[in-house]
Amino acid sequence: MEKTGNKRVAANMWRALLLGTVLLAGCSGLEKSEQEKIRRNNAQGELIYRHHNEVLYPLETPRHRIREKYPWEESSIGKFPKVTKEHFRCRGSSLNPPHADHKDHSRPMNFFDCGGFQKHSLPLRNDKEFVYSVLLDLLNYVQAKTGHRVIVTCGHRCPVHNSYADNSTYNQASKHMIGAEVDFYVQGMEQQPEAIVKIIMDYYQETNPYKRDKQYLEFQRLAQGNLNVSTPPWYNKEVLIKLYKKDEGRDFDNRHPFPYLSVQVRYDRELQEKVVCDWQKAFKSYKRY
Repeated sequence: MEKTGNKRVAANMWRALLLGTVLLAGCSGLEKSEQEKIRRNNAQGELIYRHHNEVLYPLETPRHRIREKYPWEESSIGKFPKVTKEHFRCRGSSLNPPHADHKDHSRPMNFFDCGGFQKHSLPLRNDKEFVYSVLLDLLNYVQAKTGHRVIVTCGHRCPVHNSYADNSTYNQASKHMIGAEVDFYVQGMEQQPEAIVKIIMDYYQETNPYKRDKQYLEFQRLAQGNLNVSTPPWYNKEVLIKLYKKDEGRDFDNRHPFPYLSVQVRYDRELQEKVVCDWQKAFKSYKRY
């Protein structure tokens, strides 16, 4: 009997709680409805008038405007990315195995590669990474004129990678070490290097700031001296162009079957002096990480 009484008490409590909740909700709803009626009764409207020639903000006549380029469009030549100094970073790698030079059998030398661009910077000028701007201008001009991608096979070489790639005596003073030389070919025009040479010459006819200076406009052929190519190079005051045939100039950076071109800077327009690679420039002009 006691248990039955407890159950009845609990049931009555739940009914009372439920009834209270319903009453409170109803009161709340009635209160909101009453407030809405008061708001509507007290609301007032007012018409807005304006003269036909009255304006708050004058509207200018629309003018045609050329769309500004997006950042990724600024960094491209046609459908290809622009050639920048990033394409010139040293291609050395600590993963490359050492190789031995057996020219002198009594004293064979082992050459080890550098750590590449992760271990050192490009050459520096005024504490900033630097390659000669004329090389970038020429390569981008070639890319724009041909509509084909320029493939940079060798830009900057630190002295360690320079010896590893080509330890010949001829290469010891390579201008690759100071950012003044680039090796490249044009994708889709690999077998037409002479046509690319003609385009480089056209650059000086069309865009060079020294258009009226014959020293830049006129190219000559270098038929004498210690050359590592069979084709006499072309040169003007600023650059020298070499053509390496498919069996010439093969090193660790140019392991491809195509002829390729090499452009060296001969004259620095900014400093107004000849460009020469020496020990000081090659070994002390870049940062090690």
